[in-house]
Amino acid sequence: MAAAARASSSWTDPRAVTAADAVRRVTLAAFRCYGQLRLEVDRGPVVLTGPNGAGKTALLEALSMLAPGRGLRRAALGDLARRKPGGEAPTPWSVAARVDAAGGEIALGTGQDPASRERRVLRIDGEKIRGQKALAERLAIAWATPEQDRLFLDGPGARRRFLDRLVLGFEPGHAAELAAYEHCQRERARLLAEGSGDDAWLSALEDGMARHGIAVAAARRAVAERLDAAAASGAGPFPAARLRMSGAVDQALASMPALAAEDRLRDALAAARAQDAAQGGAAHGPHRSDLEVRFAQKGIAAAEGSTGEQKAMVLSIVLANARALAAERGRPPLLLLDEVVAHLDRARRAAFADEIAALGAQVWLTGTDDDLFHGLRGRAQFFRILDSSVTRT
Repeated sequence: MAAAARASSSWTDPRAVTAADAVRRVTLAAFRCYGQLRLEVDRGPVVLTGPNGAGKTALLEALSMLAPGRGLRRAALGDLARRKPGGEAPTPWSVAARVDAAGGEIALGTGQDPASRERRVLRIDGEKIRGQKALAERLAIAWATPEQDRLFLDGPGARRRFLDRLVLGFEPGHAAELAAYEHCQRERARLLAEGSGDDAWLSALEDGMARHGIAVAAARRAVAERLDAAAASGAGPFPAARLRMSGAVDQALASMPALAAEDRLRDALAAARAQDAAQGGAAHGPHRSDLEVRFAQKGIAAAEGSTGEQKAMVLSIVLANARALAAERGRPPLLLLDEVVAHLDRARRAAFADEIAALGAQVWLTGTDDDLFHGLRGRAQFFRILDSSVTRT
């Protein structure tokens, strides 16, 4: 929770940033449609164009596997492996990259564990590591995808996952806290469903849910405040946003110290055992929270905006996150933006190109048409992808 406490609502526009997290070389093996790929790039923005199904999104997905979690498509590890003809078992996939990061150039690698296809191996500078926190400590990655177009219309779970990805840039240990909370939650639900009546074990699990749950909620709340400050003015023609967390746990954190909020959640879980046993799950905890997003000028919920406005809002928040991270860390994150410019009008595309240039981030963008990225000519490197073959243009 220490890093979360540092993320206050103050924000400074980092236009003088001179360094950014950037991939310099990426190597893929047996990943999605790629048998083998080795691509070297400069520090600046990278534009990938080509027809649908050529391998653009797969390349961005490979880069997203250098972050904690399941990548930008949330795929199972086995689904990432390149399929072989005739039903032959696929070769374990791997992704490796040379990266300019805060501590200098490093080598990151990940892939399927040959001994267990349901686990992945992680390496930093050739050394095998345990846990994914070290990835977030070395490299900050954020992304926007077409699947997020319904972010404000889908349920709260989609918005929590969206925010949790952004929280990792500020709080690398967030994924571990969230995993620990969810483990305790599942075990408690199992015991309640079995009707074992083991009060001591239930109390221990509820204590874990309270400790880890408040840490999760505090980190989300702190980063939502940071994003609210960064997004309140918008970026050019992109909509300004107001963000805040809502839920019983979030209200408790707003009105009392974290330890008192832990006690309240622990007591609420103990009191709700009978209810939770009958209904399944848990009636209390940060898994009940939601990220509320509103248009700053209109004062309406993001879900009430037009489809185009909602898409622009997602992009506005991702850009605000990059600015806030640059202010916090002194360098913006790596951004993976899949098919985000196709729905933007000419003015917003031009403003988007200017924002990227001003931010100084390495941004990987995909699209079917080079003309969509006219504003980045001379400011980005362009590659054409056809049938999983990548050529600089």
